[in-house]
Amino acid sequence: MKNKGRYLQSAVLAVFFIFCPNSEAFDFSDWDTLVKKYVAPETLEGIRLHAVDYAGLKKDTVFSGLVARLEAYNPASLESHESKLSFWINVYNILAAKMITDHYPVESIKDVGSFFNPVWKRVAGAVGGEERTLNDIEHEILRKMNEPRIHVAIVCASISCPDLRREAYSAGKLNEQLDDQMEKFLRSPGKGMRLDERKNRVYLSAIFKWFAEDFESRGGVLKYIARYVRAEERKFLSNSEIKISYLDYNWKVNR
Repeated sequence: MKNKGRYLQSAVLAVFFIFCPNSEAFDFSDWDTLVKKYVAPETLEGIRLHAVDYAGLKKDTVFSGLVARLEAYNPASLESHESKLSFWINVYNILAAKMITDHYPVESIKDVGSFFNPVWKRVAGAVGGEERTLNDIEHEILRKMNEPRIHVAIVCASISCPDLRREAYSAGKLNEQLDDQMEKFLRSPGKGMRLDERKNRVYLSAIFKWFAEDFESRGGVLKYIARYVRAEERKFLSNSEIKISYLDYNWKVNR
């Protein structure tokens, strides 16, 4: 009966979208307000990051209203590459936060799922009447848009993730925002990048190992990230004999 009700709700929304298409981009001003209110610099587990007050976010009716508006918005109306990219980056971050608030308190986002049903494949929320998982958004939508900087913009609510930006992403500022995210992530020795000149080794976030193929068309990870670091670091990264290691990934919630 529950599934039948969900099916009917989706059908009604689908009919609505056919006859009442959106003519404007989604308004993320509520998300902009929320991240400014509930995200702040803090040190957790020895790592400097943007910590999130999930307890406060959970109780905020602006957040629940934002989630409801996403469910009623038809993303098919988005036209430009930038508008689609910024929309789905914001959606990923909102639904990842929702996954935590829905199960709060929780030690790690991975605790929401299980070995056989990992959190990434569980329904995180709905967009345009269609249920979405974090896996859908990351792998089936964002990664197919051929923009490797998404990996420093989408935040899976964990300490070792890139910082949750204290503003919403927008089509008009997207390139600048993504560049800034990459620069700041690489300046974080605890979770982004650390150089050891004595050992001729660079320690990188495991994100760059997991998604190395997304950087291949840009010359590979080291060549790509070199454009976002200081001149002396760029020179170090250009050494053909440099060794790469990966930092341990801390999956505890970034709260």
